[in-house]
Amino acid sequence: MDERRHTARLLVSCPDRHGIIAAVSGFLSDADANVLSSDQHSTDPEGGTFFMRMEFRLEGLPERRDELERAFSERVAEPLEMRWHFAYGDQRKRTAILASREEHCLLDLLWRWRRGELETDVVAVISNHPDHAQDVAGFGVPYHHVPTPAEERMLELLAGNVDVVVLARYMQILSRDFLERVAVPVINIHHSFLPAFIGAHPYRRARERGVKIIGATAHYVTEELDSGPIIEQDVGRVSHRQNVEELERIGRDIERVVLARAVAWHLQDRVLVHESRTVVF
Repeated sequence: MDERRHTARLLVSCPDRHGIIAAVSGFLSDADANVLSSDQHSTDPEGGTFFMRMEFRLEGLPERRDELERAFSERVAEPLEMRWHFAYGDQRKRTAILASREEHCLLDLLWRWRRGELETDVVAVISNHPDHAQDVAGFGVPYHHVPTPAEERMLELLAGNVDVVVLARYMQILSRDFLERVAVPVINIHHSFLPAFIGAHPYRRARERGVKIIGATAHYVTEELDSGPIIEQDVGRVSHRQNVEELERIGRDIERVVLARAVAWHLQDRVLVHESRTVVF
């Protein structure tokens, strides 16, 4: 029997006050649940916002979910003014990946998924080019070539069918209407020169300026271009010795790792958004 059936994660955000951890832990203890891990953060212990991620095991959880949520809402969440969510271990998130011509992030995610490193079901790859159809077929994932602009067709494939969308170097801007109608988190990856060297050939212009650090940023997509809450970043040092092609290679390596971390953390319910920032447990 799949042990994940008996595990869940509880995500909480609420005004900070005394006794929150005790209230949640006491509730789970009364339900005979065993807490496996717990993380918490407060923006300010006096008047700030409190965040918590708690993972627990409860025998017979599938049959007790409705009652557990009802009791938690009445006994804990409502009195403490909580926003909360239970994520159950046997309910894997459905992921769609969007890509353009560059394949490094796309194939890296599929490889990690096939190795079991990403807790998800990859249900579709959508690309505005046909280039990667054969590679994706090797992973057994449906591949949809949707030339741009074709947001209506993408919405037909995505809306109501996925829990998260990953832009694996998808080089198109998504409209506000698309983001509202797809109605799930969208994660993007890009080089970390922004807001400098915006547009085409950023590595060439970065080398011309003699940059010493290059990197990548993974963030949630909002209607404001490349300004959503940041999930993960990383950098690598470079010098005058690297040419443009070497800088691009280093950048691709960093992009792969940063995007994979961000996606994995999201799938593990480790990321909570607070205003324009994230809390990552």
